Amino acid sequence: MTSQSLEILHRDTLTEGGFAGLKEHRLVTGKKLWGDRANPDAWDGIGNFVYLADARFNPKGETTMHPHKEIDVISVMVEGRVAHQGSLEHGGSLDTNDAQVQRAGGEGFNHNEVNPEETQNRMLQLWVLPEVKGEPAGYKKFSPTWGETVRIYGGEIEEMQSFAAKTTIDVAMLTAGQSIELTTPYLAYVAKGNGQFASTDLTGGDLIRGANGTFTATTDVQFILVGTLT
Repeated sequence: MTSQSLEILHRDTLTEGGFAGLKEHRLVTGKKLWGDRANPDAWDGIGNFVYLADARFNPKGETTMHPHKEIDVISVMVEGRVAHQGSLEHGGSLDTNDAQVQRAGGEGFNHNEVNPEETQNRMLQLWVLPEVKGEPAGYKKFSPTWGETVRIYGGEIEEMQSFAAKTTIDVAMLTAGQSIELTTPYLAYVAKGNGQFASTDLTGGDLIRGANGTFTATTDVQFILVGTLT
């Protein structure tokens, strides 16, 4: 198979925006959801994956309570923690490297993510459009550990750890020297740490696509891989 060259979008080349108590860079604004409002400097999604934001909460910052409907909202902590409020699993929390998946479905949910600390934290948010409308709301939480790769979203219906979907999201907690194979089509985000794809150096804040190959961590790396089932 002949692969295309690797494409890289670095977070810090994008304009920083934000709302309420946080600042964020939006790296993916998929046309399936955003249409003409999609950021021309960001990338389109793949499958039903339509949004990736890398956010820093201000000290004691919060999103404020807000609703979602017919969207799957995935949050991955990179640094620090958040206190989770809302109609699903109210009173929970996410620590560094934890992930939560909230399915709004037709029922919908409200949530507020709060930074309880006096220092900034950092969290990724990913959105995926549901393949079937009208599903009940649901919640899943994951706590990946270093050295393992965890599928937090998608997969075949018999994979009951998360919600079944053709769009998949894996969190790979790679220790230095560990590798992960990338097969197109995919979008992959180096959330933190450093690594290499072939001879190309990559660092935290790099979003990549377009080439088959091996990503190898040169430090401990939190790596988000979004793909599709064939």
